[in-house]
Amino acid sequence: MSQSRRPSPARRLPLLPGLVLLAIVAAVAAGAWLQFGERQALDTVYTAGRSDPDRVDVEATVQRVDAAGRELVLRIQVTPRGTLAEAGGISPVEELTLQTSTATRADLTFKAHQRISTLDVPVAMTGGSITDYPFDAYEAAVEFGAVLGGEKVPVRVLFSNNDVLFSAAVDASAADGTAVLDIGLTRSNSVLVFAVFMMLAMWALAVSVLIGGWFLVTRRKGLTWPALGWMAATLFALAAFRNTAPGSPPIGCLLDYLAFLWAETVIAFCLITVVVAGIRAEPRRTADPPVRAEP
Repeated sequence: MSQSRRPSPARRLPLLPGLVLLAIVAAVAAGAWLQFGERQALDTVYTAGRSDPDRVDVEATVQRVDAAGRELVLRIQVTPRGTLAEAGGISPVEELTLQTSTATRADLTFKAHQRISTLDVPVAMTGGSITDYPFDAYEAAVEFGAVLGGEKVPVRVLFSNNDVLFSAAVDASAADGTAVLDIGLTRSNSVLVFAVFMMLAMWALAVSVLIGGWFLVTRRKGLTWPALGWMAATLFALAAFRNTAPGSPPIGCLLDYLAFLWAETVIAFCLITVVVAGIRAEPRRTADPPVRAEP
């Protein structure tokens, strides 16, 4: 009787290389699409106010969002236009006051005939909590009005966002010569994807340690030092991995309660259980019989 030949792995899985290549291409395409969307969001400029020839332009750009301190930093560049400006907008013809909302600390004043420099202005945020990381969201209301020489003048605001860790949704409007910006801030897609990946990786490592510990205990392998070293290394590596979360969230956020704390608990429990079971499974050595001296 002729023996039947078993098909080789290559014949059993002829489509495997193609599927792997297709998965890689799909992953790269998805990543490029996400990056393009975030780049488009960062390049978006929101406009509020009036576009009169004689006006004051205010370019407000979010430089940094401090979720723990509940404030954002706006970099403001003020440029008078038309008859309100000297030297192409470098300085105002009279004293210029940029009136802001109560969310900022104070109004901004620029002296006549002096160069206007860029200023960083902190703005208080409302709503949300950093303990909801990575699903926390915040709001900020910013208003700008301009007074030149004691008279109110038209103002136009150009708002953009440079903080890659947050995405901004802006509702821009104008009321009584004042530009109003209602800003909504949420974590960017890259932060959300990485945070979700971190949680999945933490649970995957915890389950891997759990399966390995179950195998060692049920098979009565004793004290298997390489396995114990891997479990202990995983226990401490997860803490370092958690600290790489974008935005440096504090301990006690949603990320910890959904994955990190549970993963650390499971790994520590498995490590202790394997050690205790290994000590019990280790064979006891009998004492060597005494050696009798020859006569």
